Amino acid sequence: MSAELDRIDHALAPQIRRERGVPAASLTTWRVGGPIEMVAHATSTADVVAIATALDPSVPVLVIGRGSNLLVADAGFPGVAIMLEGDLDHVRAPGPGARPEAHAGGAVALPVFARKLSASGWGGLEFYVGIPGSVGGAVAMNAGGHGRETSQVLVRAEIVAIDERTAKWREVSALDMSYRHSALTDREVVVSAVFAVEADDPRQCLARVEEVVRWRRANQPGGANAGSVFRNPPDDSAGRLIDASGLKHLRIRGASVSEKHANFIQTEPGATAADVLELIRTIARLIFDRSGVTLQPEVRMVGFEPHDDAEELGP
Repeated sequence: MSAELDRIDHALAPQIRRERGVPAASLTTWRVGGPIEMVAHATSTADVVAIATALDPSVPVLVIGRGSNLLVADAGFPGVAIMLEGDLDHVRAPGPGARPEAHAGGAVALPVFARKLSASGWGGLEFYVGIPGSVGGAVAMNAGGHGRETSQVLVRAEIVAIDERTAKWREVSALDMSYRHSALTDREVVVSAVFAVEADDPRQCLARVEEVVRWRRANQPGGANAGSVFRNPPDDSAGRLIDASGLKHLRIRGASVSEKHANFIQTEPGATAADVLELIRTIARLIFDRSGVTLQPEVRMVGFEPHDDAEELGP
């Protein structure tokens, strides 16, 4: 892979910043994980297309947003990670007389997006203030919270297909969005998106934002975590199941179930990705043994052996 990465490095234009051997721990909110072979920084859609053009289809690709829903193995990731920044970190509210649609780059942090739109008097996206991810990640996984999800507010998204080396706009109806799911693959990058918003009093919008913030502070932990670990099973809550099974405070070395919210795993200094994965697998196994429910993780896991990298970690 080293020779292939050297070739990619040579093929990329000088203005596309890239780094080699970047610790995943420095890019993810769990603060664990080994080296990523190459990180390429894209500041525009054209940059992402240029990176795609330089990649052979055999090279693994990882898109990193805010790093809040990602677990990279201690062995690292043997491929190219793409990070969006620059012009792809823009927010544009509707102008006078324009359609009630807000534009955002894929790199935009969801809490920033929610606050900027609310302050401008545009409502409907206040729930995003409680989700520590990016616009691109929200589209890719249909992120949601507080009774709303991305599929309800997304209009369309601009997506670069790595292997096709093209950028195309796709309507929300073409993305097959369902609970924490979209049709997008690991080799598609959301570079920008358009969302439906509603004109409202900025004071009312910001009041709703602050209510979400208060709820989050009261009910979810801070520190090194990746948000909710498991998808909620039908008609139930993963956190409730874990708590009811007596698994709060369960610990495996440097990883532990949060005392504040049972569907959060927190890490402490010295923790490893192996600690987190073992705890995820242990929780899933114990919940199945005690309730017959198979929990599926929301977290994306990369760089692990195939039997560990599966979405479903049941018995």
